[in-house]
Amino acid sequence: MTDRNGCEVFTDAAWAVWEPLIEEVRPLGKTPPKELRRTISAIFWRHQNGAKWRSIPAELGP
Repeated sequence: MTDRNGCEVFTDAAWAVWEPLIEEVRPLGKTPPKELRRTISAIFWRHQNGAKWRSIPAELGP
């Protein structure tokens, strides 16, 4: 996914490393597996930009 400036938030290669680690410790029933990447990308985007939660781009979820 990319942010508003076209910058990569979470590459496929990075996700391939992170996903098994997250799945190992993730509580079941919290975030559906197919939305997990989008949720983690939103967290990283917010951290990288220092923005408020309401400023997260729509492509990263509500």
